[in-house]
Amino acid sequence: MTKAIAPRSRKVRVLATLGPASNTPEMIAKLFEAGADAFRVNMSHGDQASKVGVIEAIRGLEKKYGRPTTILADLQGPKLRVGKFADGKVVLETDSTFILDRDKTPGDATRVELPHKEIFEAMEAGARLLLDDGKLVLRVLEHDDKRIVTNVEVGGPLSNNKGLNVPDVVVPMAALTEKDRSDLAFAVDQGVDWIALSFVQRPDDLWEARKLIGGKTALLAKIEKPAAIERLEEIVEACDGVMVARGDLGVELPPQTVPPLQKRIVETARRQGKPVVVATQMLESMIESPSPTRAEVSDVATAIYDGADAIMLSAESAAGKWPIESVAMMNAIGEAVESDPAHGDRIHFTVIRSDPTTADALSESAKNIARTIDAKAIVCFTSSGSTARRIARERPTVPIMVLTPKMETARRSGLLWGAYAVHTRDVESFEEMVAKAKRMVLRHHLAEAGDRVIVMAGVPFKTPGSTNVLHVVRIMGDELKGYS
Repeated sequence: MTKAIAPRSRKVRVLATLGPASNTPEMIAKLFEAGADAFRVNMSHGDQASKVGVIEAIRGLEKKYGRPTTILADLQGPKLRVGKFADGKVVLETDSTFILDRDKTPGDATRVELPHKEIFEAMEAGARLLLDDGKLVLRVLEHDDKRIVTNVEVGGPLSNNKGLNVPDVVVPMAALTEKDRSDLAFAVDQGVDWIALSFVQRPDDLWEARKLIGGKTALLAKIEKPAAIERLEEIVEACDGVMVARGDLGVELPPQTVPPLQKRIVETARRQGKPVVVATQMLESMIESPSPTRAEVSDVATAIYDGADAIMLSAESAAGKWPIESVAMMNAIGEAVESDPAHGDRIHFTVIRSDPTTADALSESAKNIARTIDAKAIVCFTSSGSTARRIARERPTVPIMVLTPKMETARRSGLLWGAYAVHTRDVESFEEMVAKAKRMVLRHHLAEAGDRVIVMAGVPFKTPGSTNVLHVVRIMGDELKGYS
């Protein structure tokens, strides 16, 4: 039996990561009711078999709530790690010499194996090597194809298989490992809506994933490497959406540089009309505490004021003690920020210049008309989702109802700012378009008698990319008579 649930009053989307604390059908439903609009399945943890039930549970929400669901599968990517130590752990002294080499012999306080030949090939004198999420800092003194000699600038304890970051050089590694290729094929076979690609450094990194996906799902690039910032415009252009992955970005760059970079990435994605997710440590303290710090709330609010499409919870909802409360807090922050009278002005600090196309001109006009006549919604008929993305880029003051005959388009819209997607049969004529738009806004409680809504579509109908109609209609209130 379908359980009615009203459309979200906020426009920013909440993306919740699932994990041991939240991967049962009951918990997933509770997260959805608390405010989760989309779900992240982290392929770094657990095996593929364990993900099948999770994906089925997310899809089960569609029948329970009568609404499309959105699933993002996040690939692990080429994580760099040092080898093992003879005693499992050593302490590197500041100003000592430490060597990374190709020798598989267990390491000690003077050396350890680095099982990534690509790093030796790309290394440069003076480059930094960061160990254990940046806790230890090494500076390269000399190098060849078998060893890298470094000076320990910041020492400390180091144990087996700790992570390594190389912020100062572009490492010529494939963006997809064998595990990633297997996980990607699995995710596509399971019908997920988005694939997130980790550690993207250049546009080329997206090509193999594109080919393997074969158009069956959308591709999201995680921006977490300094090299990606240098080619940000090209990377955003080559993908369907981006994520500001502040974890590794904050390790490889000074932490004070991350806030302006976050704004730059959000702005770039918005200008290109691509959904952008802000992620990592947003409500970190709620892993253990039932309430966040004031600074964390301010951080989440800043991302919303910047105009991000979605804000993401990681361990807070996946493995924390308070997953439902974390989602509810994200929902509450979104509602509070968007009720601020200054919110509309702040999210338009980013200047969006429309492309010289009919669809862009109409999208900008729809935003302006909605504000001028106090319309209650913008209804767009779309097959590919392109019209919805163009409207969302403008950040209108009203909800965007996305009516589409393609379930995959409806599902992908879950990361799109202000979008409320409905999977429905396509229309055949202008009259049918108007009548259906009226019925849908009434049925889904986006408007009522006397309200005006804006309708956008393309004529001839069923022709992707042909958006050329903008029509303002008034709701009479009796449009549902004769319809169940």
